[in-house]
Amino acid sequence: MVLPLSFTDFKSYSLRLGVLALPILITQFCQAALGVVDSIMAGRVSALDLAAVAVGSGIWLPLFLLATGILIATTPLIGEAIGQNKHSQVPHITQQSIWTASVIGICGFIIVNLMPNVLGLMGVPENIQPIAAQYLHGVSFGFPALAIYAVLRSYCEALSRPEPVTVVSIIGLLADIPLNYIFIHGLFGMPEMGGAGCGVATALVLWINVLILGAYTTFSKRQQFASTRFFYSFTAPNREQITKLLKLGIPIGLSIFFEASLFSLGALVISPLGEIATASHQVALAVTSQLFMIPISVAMALTIMVSNRFGEKNLLALRHVQATGLIWTVLIALVCMLGIWMFRPQLAAAFTDNPELRAQAMHLLIFALAYQLFDGWQVNVAGILRGMQDTTIPMWVTLFCYWMVALPLGVYLVRFTGIGAQGFWMALITGLFLSSILLTLRLRYQQRRLTAIWT
Repeated sequence: MVLPLSFTDFKSYSLRLGVLALPILITQFCQAALGVVDSIMAGRVSALDLAAVAVGSGIWLPLFLLATGILIATTPLIGEAIGQNKHSQVPHITQQSIWTASVIGICGFIIVNLMPNVLGLMGVPENIQPIAAQYLHGVSFGFPALAIYAVLRSYCEALSRPEPVTVVSIIGLLADIPLNYIFIHGLFGMPEMGGAGCGVATALVLWINVLILGAYTTFSKRQQFASTRFFYSFTAPNREQITKLLKLGIPIGLSIFFEASLFSLGALVISPLGEIATASHQVALAVTSQLFMIPISVAMALTIMVSNRFGEKNLLALRHVQATGLIWTVLIALVCMLGIWMFRPQLAAAFTDNPELRAQAMHLLIFALAYQLFDGWQVNVAGILRGMQDTTIPMWVTLFCYWMVALPLGVYLVRFTGIGAQGFWMALITGLFLSSILLTLRLRYQQRRLTAIWT
């Protein structure tokens, strides 16, 4: 029998969770801000440039999430080794992840460069295609860097040292602004590329990030890094370790891809209703996307803590970490829900002066209340399962809930019932609610299974 979580244990685990989650949260906000900066600076050139950057980002971002999702499997693998007190395995795990990232990075570079060939088939207007293609070509050179950076980030966070990643993310965000300006306007002998220059700037930022983080992890004198150097005595690719990484990581990447693609398709489903309906959806989505950075940061911290306890085979601590994380999940969701309810007018007004658009956005933000609770719960349960190296079943749950339930339900409600954009949000909530239930059942099953094995 697992003892109840005491207040002392809750306080202790909460402090540890906060220490890990806060720098991860700052990192997540910095990464999200890169897209905002690109949109603002491209929009100052022209609406055409902004539209092209939006199209390019919509194509490469899901590929970025798929790649990084696969490679963040490095985190639970290192966490397990640390929990088992096998620190000597950390360099080998990291090296094999870097080999994998190199291949994924090259594949990503090729795929992104091929995407301009299908812009016409995707219905992208002809006047947008040349700028979007140039943007994609520029950003593709950063794909190998982002893949390796995902491994280095996982390495740092699994060692419970997320702070260097946060600092590097802030540096990258600050560098993105002048680099954008240089390539957009053609300063210092560079060609004047307009909005497409954001792609080149993003690629350079990705390389700056990976070089700085790589140098830090190589030369840092902190004990965690000094005892797990991985750039020295680099081993050849190991099929067994790479297979283990991919077996764990591919379901993670696909799960993230299924969820991200659902939200990307929302605007397309709603677009026949007109620009007001589509814009109001984008406003509500922008608000919830920023708030989502909080629970996903907690989920990533939970993955680290759970993977350590999983490696230790400490059932009591594992259950207590899970309980602490889920308590904070609910508390954070309630605070976000209260904030949305109280500040709906201000949130809508921050995006538009159009009274009709503002009213519709405020209406959709009501649906975001339930969305906060279910989305926060499912992403944190998924983070816990990831720390327990259970990713395949959650992937199928994600596919079923988002693509087989939420998406067709959203299309039906929006296109055939006449209830408007809110129909898609009702479908989103349905999919997230169902995902929360199924993932919780999976977690309970894993808890019972580990209880039988470890006791």
